[in-house]
Amino acid sequence: MALWDRIKESASTMQTQLNAKKNDLKSGAFRDASMAMCALVAAADGSVDPAERQRVAQLIASNEVLQNFPSDDLQRRFNDYVNQLISDYDMGRISLLQDVAKARKKPAEARAVIQIGIVIGGADGSFDEQERAVVREACHTLELPPAEFDL
Repeated sequence: MALWDRIKESASTMQTQLNAKKNDLKSGAFRDASMAMCALVAAADGSVDPAERQRVAQLIASNEVLQNFPSDDLQRRFNDYVNQLISDYDMGRISLLQDVAKARKKPAEARAVIQIGIVIGGADGSFDEQERAVVREACHTLELPPAEFDL
């Protein structure tokens, strides 16, 4: 199976698993951790151009699990997180990982945050090494083994 097909299949599998847990994923900690994860993946290469920001925003708005929350609230949080990363990447990354860590208390939410990172990272058909590294770092932050997610 080609790498491209494996990436698409993995993202699709993660989204299916997320949809099955939708009713359990309604906390503010999950919301914040998910938006922080989206921003970290979007900025994994050190920058976020307007087209990439728009693409991720569309993915957030169309994600069935994230529809538990008002779209404009998610958009605002995502943009705030991206702006933190643009302003000072290193300090912003630390701050965002602290928000990701909020999901640590509930294993289902922690796993869902990682799955959202994989879905966002693989949505363009290329889950590159920089994106994988960010998601692995989030796994460590959430005390989850990266191998569980084929990272």
